[in-house]
Amino acid sequence: MDVQATSPLDPRVLDCMLPYLINYYGNPHSRTHAYGWESESAMERARQQVSSLIGADPREIVFTSGATESNNLAIKGVARFYKSRKKHIITTQTEHKCVLDSCRSLEAEDFRVTYLPVKRNGLIDLKELEEAMQPDTSLVSIMTVNNEIGVKQPVSEIGQICNSRKVYFHTDAAQAVGKIPMNVNDMKIDLMSISGHKIYGPKGIDVYKLEDM
Repeated sequence: MDVQATSPLDPRVLDCMLPYLINYYGNPHSRTHAYGWESESAMERARQQVSSLIGADPREIVFTSGATESNNLAIKGVARFYKSRKKHIITTQTEHKCVLDSCRSLEAEDFRVTYLPVKRNGLIDLKELEEAMQPDTSLVSIMTVNNEIGVKQPVSEIGQICNSRKVYFHTDAAQAVGKIPMNVNDMKIDLMSISGHKIYGPKGIDVYKLEDM
């Protein structure tokens, strides 16, 4: 019943995967033999399919071991990249535990984190978001759809606010992609975390969408 936490592997996905688990097992980075070429070709097709799902450039797609790793890469990556000039991050009090843990870890490195509250309906107050932004804010991380209460945040409006203030916007879209339409360009999303096993894919294969810094 709890397919929000994980979902069964779709038989069609398994059929597509099996040849690469049995016959075409080469390292996609090995470019000196046919096994590597076949695996690399499959990886690039997958990258193209994922990018078309969210309106991204295939070159922005990075495969990871899970949404937790993707969230860590996004939050800690942006924060540490700009740490000499920007030491402030904004998130919400209702984010996934891995996002909150990443933020607390950065607080131990002398970053400042603002944890926005949510209203009774679970949504953030966009005015509070704008008021929380500071000259040294580098990142806003707010999930698209909450994994416990199902509320959908106004990510397009959040993206517009961040874009206008030249602040990176990351969203954990593990509960959204494949269920509701998502377009990273239209929504001004710079970084996105996607979970394959929540949309009938295999466990341990997730996606991190990264825009050039």
